[in-house]
Amino acid sequence: MEENKFDLLKISKKLKKYLDEERLWHTLGVMHTAASLAMVYDVNVERAQVAGLLHDCAKCIPTKKKIKLCAENDIPVTKFEKDHPFLLHAKLGAWVARNKYNIKDTEILESIVWHTTGKEDMTDFEKIIYIADYIEPARYKAPRLAEIRKLAFEDLDLCMYEILKDTLFYLDENPDDIDQATIRAYDYYKDVITKKENTK
Repeated sequence: MEENKFDLLKISKKLKKYLDEERLWHTLGVMHTAASLAMVYDVNVERAQVAGLLHDCAKCIPTKKKIKLCAENDIPVTKFEKDHPFLLHAKLGAWVARNKYNIKDTEILESIVWHTTGKEDMTDFEKIIYIADYIEPARYKAPRLAEIRKLAFEDLDLCMYEILKDTLFYLDENPDDIDQATIRAYDYYKDVITKKENTK
């Protein structure tokens, strides 16, 4: 039996000091949802739990401090991110996970970087963290949640496409708030689903 590489209890205890109650509840939901999806898609459950626990580890850092930490640690910040600093918690979160929680696993860190915008050609692991963040039990505002939650356990690519489509539709009212990474991810998964349908 493979020995656990991560001390989940230690990570969660430390994390509690830096997240507010609502964010911690969301985080635990993402951890459990990511673990459930990992079981379905034959992905390492413990690694999925770690990524779920740490995906928002930088979320509650004040905006000015986020920007300062990025500057001090050579974390590149785009103009779009400067204008929408709430997005910085993703790439800063990967830095925090690596430097404050000693996470060296590249795929865990990458899943934290991309859990907000998504990107093209994500690994199953990265998709699981992105999707778990969207569908965890405490979520209730997103449209079609019941349908998308069911889809998450049936087809990761189709689920990615449907989430990205709904995200862009929601953000379409404010097109200046749409990150190009999300548009590229949507175009990629739309193409993936179209090709799958054409080969049926």
